[in-house]
Amino acid sequence: MNTISPDLNIMIKASEKASKVLIRDFGEIEKLQVSVKGPSDFVSNADTRSESIIIGELLKSKKNYSILSEESGLKINKNSKKTWIIDPIDGTTNFLHGIPHFSISIALQSNNEIISGLIYDPIKNEMFFAEKNNGSFLNNKRIKVSNKKELKNCLFATGGKQKKEIELITRKSGSAALDMAYVASGRYDGYFQKNLNLWDIAAGIILIKEAGGIINSIDLSKKDNINVKTSSSAINEKMLEKLKNF
Repeated sequence: MNTISPDLNIMIKASEKASKVLIRDFGEIEKLQVSVKGPSDFVSNADTRSESIIIGELLKSKKNYSILSEESGLKINKNSKKTWIIDPIDGTTNFLHGIPHFSISIALQSNNEIISGLIYDPIKNEMFFAEKNNGSFLNNKRIKVSNKKELKNCLFATGGKQKKEIELITRKSGSAALDMAYVASGRYDGYFQKNLNLWDIAAGIILIKEAGGIINSIDLSKKDNINVKTSSSAINEKMLEKLKNF
């Protein structure tokens, strides 16, 4: 693996620190499931705590960078050319129900391009990360998108509501960030979903590109209502044909 940048190193340390709180909080979810009030308020607090730790760590080292974060659409604008894009818990519903499939997602945008990103699954201890022109990695091992060539052999991730049936074999995991990380690592062959937020997908964009995948053009000035279609180059045209009415 090539040497990582100081910015990515900061992102990794911030996500690892926040993950300790999330793992602790996740351990309390099972108890809260049987309470009258339920775990909703607790999860909201976990989201906020994770975000606070991440932002604190990032700003400690890079005080001049702007920040866009999922929690309440928080925006800290410092008129910087670089912006951290943060989702402190991607897969909050899974977290809420005690399902161990969620992640921390952090990306760095420079001007109108995502130049680095990470998606960290604290339960499985899987750190997906990538930087522009430096490849994509899972726990320091290089990853690549799938090389399957026939749709019948492929598995796709998706989410949200679909008005029309799609002729593809699909799964819904409840975490857009991990869906994209899994495409980058070849676990899924492609991913498509509508009405996403920028913090859901920002890190996944660079992961997939650096893993050799293809992703549709995304306007990074938009913060919500974003549509994503991504896969390997081997099946991209075939996938898009199936999704022409999606």
